[in-house]
Amino acid sequence: MFTGIIAAIGEISRVEPAKGGVRLAIDARELGLSGVAVGDSIAVNGACLTVVKRGKKSFGVDVSRETLRCTAGLDRPGEVNLEKALKLSDRLDGHLVLGRIDGVGKVVRFEAVGKNRLLRVRAPAALARYIARKGSIAVHGVSLTVNAARGAEFEVNLIPHTLAVTTLRHLEVGDRVNLEVDPLARYAERLFRKK
Repeated sequence: MFTGIIAAIGEISRVEPAKGGVRLAIDARELGLSGVAVGDSIAVNGACLTVVKRGKKSFGVDVSRETLRCTAGLDRPGEVNLEKALKLSDRLDGHLVLGRIDGVGKVVRFEAVGKNRLLRVRAPAALARYIARKGSIAVHGVSLTVNAARGAEFEVNLIPHTLAVTTLRHLEVGDRVNLEVDPLARYAERLFRKK
């Protein structure tokens, strides 16, 4: 489990074919890997991945074909948002993020509004019912508050701090982004669904 508060920007430095998918070599940069062991979870652009190899400043993860099919940005070298798994004693500054990507959205608007950026994303239609104004959503693993939701599109405001410490600053119209809806919305739907 994660909070959606990105700890560092890392970089996928190598993608190698592996049985059932690919193995990624990730330069952790400022993440700090002390206390991280093989078998631990790290969210990479929002996807919960298991550490299978660890160096001093890098780690390796295996990504299955299924994960590659339902995510964006894990199949090639480039910068990625990183977050270590939450400890029960940690502060919960963002929202509960499971690291299970629900779908891939498409950036339809990304423009400056003063020093901030307005980001509009078109989510898969099946996810729209879980996205609500003032609710939470994770975009590439970043915990954000939804400012507007119309149909399958939603808008979030990115403040200068978020732009400085995540990869979201590099987004462009047409880019694909990993989305995870607030898990509480899923549980609420299940509780209130008529059988």
